[in-house]
Amino acid sequence: MADYESLIYEEGDGVATITLNRPDKHNSFSPTLIDEIQDVWKSLRFNDNVRCAIITGAGDKAFSAGIDLTFPYPQPSSKLMLDDPMMRIGPKTNDLWKPVIAAVNGMALGGAFYILGEVEFIIASENATFFDPHVTHGMPCVYEPMLMLQRMPIGEIMRLSLLGRFERMSAKRGYEIGLVQEVVAPDKLLEAARWSAEVIAAAPDAQAIESTVKAIWTAQYMSIHQALQNAPALVNVCDPGVPARANQLRQQRIESRTR
Repeated sequence: MADYESLIYEEGDGVATITLNRPDKHNSFSPTLIDEIQDVWKSLRFNDNVRCAIITGAGDKAFSAGIDLTFPYPQPSSKLMLDDPMMRIGPKTNDLWKPVIAAVNGMALGGAFYILGEVEFIIASENATFFDPHVTHGMPCVYEPMLMLQRMPIGEIMRLSLLGRFERMSAKRGYEIGLVQEVVAPDKLLEAARWSAEVIAAAPDAQAIESTVKAIWTAQYMSIHQALQNAPALVNVCDPGVPARANQLRQQRIESRTR
């Protein structure tokens, strides 16, 4: 992996930890950070040492405040086209099917949803809040709710999108509606994310994990009929000998405990 200017990349025990590292800017996405996070996702596709990733934000104030609007982002003259740089920051958009866990500390707002809408699950600290201020500033809220609708009830994302900065969803409320899968004390956030990531990374076959991830996302975005048509190919990706070897090891552990 390359050295990065706006993020911190670490790996060990099959887990990559990616930290958005612009805490003075609430970890907002500059052009450099956009390039770097895309490079991480693309590079992880070729890194067999990593089986699961954690993404978090530096500091205790924000996971990410979305795009940094102090930079110019040139647009086509035609109103029928849009060049959205944030469409480059999601793991699935970059064809990465290794699991990604978001560890959310502090605020996650606006463009942060481009990433949160594409992770496998979210662990949040008790001080986490989720909101989208677009309409408060006279801008349409479009891509963010489209992505988050895949993991939130429509009424909840409607409320979050239409009330703008006046609606702050707490980690507790996020957990109640299924957006967040675990809420922990701030000092336990990375520990909790690391535990899940290491369990996933220790699975006997990495392709079984990746096929599972792709199967679930396929069913989320397609009709059930279309998804089931793709199921045989995802099953057959895996080495049929791996489950047998895993069962053999499991049986050996059971026998060793009962002797």
